[in-house]
Amino acid sequence: MTTICADLKDELEALDAIVSPLDEAAWNTLTPAEGWAVRDQIIHIGGTDRTAIVAAAEPERFKAEFLNADRSSRIKRIEAETASLDGAGVLAWWRSGYQSLLDLFLELDAKTRIPWFGPPMSAVSFATARLMETWAHGQDVVDALDVDRPGTERLRHVAHIGVLARPFSYQVNNQTMPDAAIRVELVSPAGALWNWGDEDAPNRVYGDALDFCLAVTQRRHLADTDLRIEGAAAEAWMTIAQTFAGPAGSGRQPGQFPKKR
Repeated sequence: MTTICADLKDELEALDAIVSPLDEAAWNTLTPAEGWAVRDQIIHIGGTDRTAIVAAAEPERFKAEFLNADRSSRIKRIEAETASLDGAGVLAWWRSGYQSLLDLFLELDAKTRIPWFGPPMSAVSFATARLMETWAHGQDVVDALDVDRPGTERLRHVAHIGVLARPFSYQVNNQTMPDAAIRVELVSPAGALWNWGDEDAPNRVYGDALDFCLAVTQRRHLADTDLRIEGAAAEAWMTIAQTFAGPAGSGRQPGQFPKKR
């Protein structure tokens, strides 16, 4: 928990550093997610952090008040809480929530089971998921603001979820996952080699770790990455791969964010 919480803290603070200097107009800049401005992205992250606190600290309350509640009612609750806040207010609200989340996570045993909207997760997986979502929605923010955000070694957490979520990607798209094994080989931002799966598998995905993370969080179309994909099963998976719970969105269109050369 110490390691994942340190990485989560770094990810949150990296996004904080991007949004903290923004003026009110910039907070209202529209992001690639239809209808969502920068402030909406931060409110979404902060609202989910607050829900995560309830799930981890008060699991029975979470089940009663959140798990069985209609999604729209959860959204309205956060909207009501933040409706009167300007950009600076949103920033302060988000910071107080994520600091409380970090403090709580550090007290948990890594194997503690935490209920969520999908299957329950261990505390370490739960914290990893918060890092992934922070990074993914942070990408919407940096795309909106046209800010350069180099990849970091923290992307291993995002890539790991992307690989492990392969069965869910088929499930949420009402498809049957084939038996074919897939090998994933990625080069990290620091030049390390990360890999998952049988090294002899004929179905393979390999290339830049940042490209892979952008693809599996659906922040880039595959056509705008340099990933190399071999085998029909790997090709089919990467067209639907997702790291997040819930139905897939429309993703990004080819050419929407061409890779900078």
